[in-house]
Amino acid sequence: MRKNLFIYLTSFLCGMAVMGVELSATRLLAPYFGTSSIVYTVVIGLIMISMSIGNVLGGRSADKHNDLGRLFVMLWIAALWVAVIPLVGKYVIALSALAMAWILPSNLILAGSVVSCLLVFSAPLLILGMVSPYLVKLGIKDMEKSGRTAGEIYAASTIGSIIGTFIPTFLTIPYIGTMKSFLVFALALNLICLYYFITSKKGFVKSIVTTVLTAALLFMPFKSSYAFWTDVVLEDESPYNYLQVAEKGNSVILSTNVAFGVQSIYTRDRILSGYYYDYALMSPLFLKDGSTEKTFDVLVLGMGTGTFAKECKYFYPGSNIVGVEIDEKIVDLSRKYFELTEEEATVYVNDGRTFMSGPEAGMYDIILVDAYHDITIPFHMATTEFFAILKEHLRPGGILMVNINMRSRNSTEITDYLTHTLKNNMKKAYKYDIPGITNTLVFSSDDENCLQYLKDNSSELGNDSLLLPLAENVISNCTEVTESKYILTDDLAPVEILGQKLLNDVVTEMLDYFKNEIDKSEGGIMDVFNMLS
Repeated sequence: MRKNLFIYLTSFLCGMAVMGVELSATRLLAPYFGTSSIVYTVVIGLIMISMSIGNVLGGRSADKHNDLGRLFVMLWIAALWVAVIPLVGKYVIALSALAMAWILPSNLILAGSVVSCLLVFSAPLLILGMVSPYLVKLGIKDMEKSGRTAGEIYAASTIGSIIGTFIPTFLTIPYIGTMKSFLVFALALNLICLYYFITSKKGFVKSIVTTVLTAALLFMPFKSSYAFWTDVVLEDESPYNYLQVAEKGNSVILSTNVAFGVQSIYTRDRILSGYYYDYALMSPLFLKDGSTEKTFDVLVLGMGTGTFAKECKYFYPGSNIVGVEIDEKIVDLSRKYFELTEEEATVYVNDGRTFMSGPEAGMYDIILVDAYHDITIPFHMATTEFFAILKEHLRPGGILMVNINMRSRNSTEITDYLTHTLKNNMKKAYKYDIPGITNTLVFSSDDENCLQYLKDNSSELGNDSLLLPLAENVISNCTEVTESKYILTDDLAPVEILGQKLLNDVVTEMLDYFKNEIDKSEGGIMDVFNMLS
């Protein structure tokens, strides 16, 4: 292979590996820290810092040594490091998250993701940052063409980065997973190193060994669990989510985070789940003619595996339920593990806001927005413009309901922003904090008598109705939202910052609780572990 062509190929593969590792890194972090723009910013920022340092060090090393062999030894180290990430990365990230929860609970996501990126990804990306200046130095033979040569080398790297951007998202992550995505890019780096070491006739044995081992790991059928400390029924990945299906007693649970949060639940031996879905069943009773004898048109944005749809179909038979879920794999899981039938709900695979602009969107009596995952809120589904679109699809007196996934005693900002934004579009809004869990439901309507309808309709329920105690709790404990001071808009919706503040407060409250329990317990921390188990 001509030397210049080899230099261009090396630049291309290194550029591809940079973006491939970067995008795979966000997916490796997601089960532990979520998928907010804060995490993406940390990954992109630290990788760019590592690359910048690598650029400086690579340029200095090239001036001092001017040795292609030295570059490929470092590149081989980077390839080996990337290949090891699937084996040890999740343990380092989990321990980093645990350590930061104790050391800096007020900045868990930021601190945890920074520490994880530094420990797991900074070293190989720093080395990859050294490549381009090294190759430019070695590739320039005629100073009159130095600009052209440098431009071509950087162009090869950029083209590689473009391809490396698409490969994880559309090929490797959906079909072979995040762990093996790292191995794909590690193998590409190993192969270019192997070619160099064989043609230069030095150091090729170690390169052969790492190339063979990387290829073996890539092609062997191994499954690496993110939640390595517990047993799960299924772990999978989609272009949108980490997916975990677990069984707890007679319940099947879907989570999109290894540490906390229930995205959907199905309980085989009872219809009520014990979660916020049960209280969401009050929404038809907020209607003027609300009754379990009536049928309603219901839209669920953020369908999940259909927990609310199954409950709604049971208590309000004959109702027409339409669900919108962006993740097709979650829809598949709803059929396979959660027994959601086509008779119970019609499900569209689409983004919620995009669906509302399409021809399938109709008119509804009830719309539930259930698209917020823990603190990860898609901002375009939380703004006043979005709620205005939903209002256009509500029948007169209809109910627009929003599930807010997380709250704390000390931080109410994100709840205030969402409830105020909703109130900005609707005449009446009532929020209800679900007892025992961190969810808050907000019921809103343009009918100013909607709360009275709930009281009247619940009085018609039989004493043996499972809905009666739920209705009584909502009536007694819901509070009216009277302000619309804090408004989220398409232009300004700082949901990531608000979400981080909220999670920081939640983690701090949890740690304070456990510390108090340890202080009160005669057996110390072991008593607390026994209480949790």
